[in-house]
Amino acid sequence: MSDYIKVPHLIEERSFEMITEELGDKTFPEEIGKIIKRVIHTTADFQYADITIISPTAIEFAKKALKAGAHIVTDTKMAMAGINKKRLESYGGEVNCFISDEDVAKAAKEKGTTRAMAAMEKAIMDEKNKIFVIGNAPTALFKLKQFIEEGKVKPDLVIGVPVGFVGAAESKEEFEKLDVPYIVTRGRKGGSTVAAAIVNAIMYML
Repeated sequence: MSDYIKVPHLIEERSFEMITEELGDKTFPEEIGKIIKRVIHTTADFQYADITIISPTAIEFAKKALKAGAHIVTDTKMAMAGINKKRLESYGGEVNCFISDEDVAKAAKEKGTTRAMAAMEKAIMDEKNKIFVIGNAPTALFKLKQFIEEGKVKPDLVIGVPVGFVGAAESKEEFEKLDVPYIVTRGRKGGSTVAAAIVNAIMYML
C-alpha cells in the first residue's frame, strides 16, 4: 500500500485493472469500454456495464464537438464541479449550470415549472451549448426532449442519467426514441457523479 500512497495515480491504474479483471468475459469496443469502466470506477457498481446505453454516433459527435470548443450544460452544480474544466477549457469550451440563476428561479415561479426545466429553457438560447448533461432532474430531460422535438435545439450529445424513483427511468426511456446522440442509464440508477464521469471519459479520449 505504501507505493500507492507515494504515487497516487497507481491507485487509479490498479482500480481499472481490477475492473477489467472483474468484468471477465464481458468486453466492449475500446471507447465504449472506457466510458463504462470510468462509471464503474466512480460508483463501484458493476451493474452499469449492463444498463449504460450509448447510441452509435454519441462518442464521435461528442469528441468533434469538444474539439470545436462546445459548451456543456449541466443540471446540477455537483455535475459541473466533477467535470475536468481545465481540459475542457484547453479546447475553448466551458461548463454552465443555470439552476441557481435568479432569472431561472423567477421564470420557474412565474410559469409554475421546476428550476431544472427553466434552466433548460435558458440553456438552449445559447447555440454554443451543444452537450447537455443531466444527472439529477428527470424534468430537465423531459423539457430538453420537448425542445428537440420542436426543433429548437439539436445537441451533439445528451447524457441522460438522472437518478431516482419518480420519472427518472421514464425520462431516459424517452430519449432512446429520439434521433440525437445520447448516453443514458436504464432504470433508476445514475446521478451527477455518473454524469461527470461520462464527460471526463470522453474528454480523456481526445
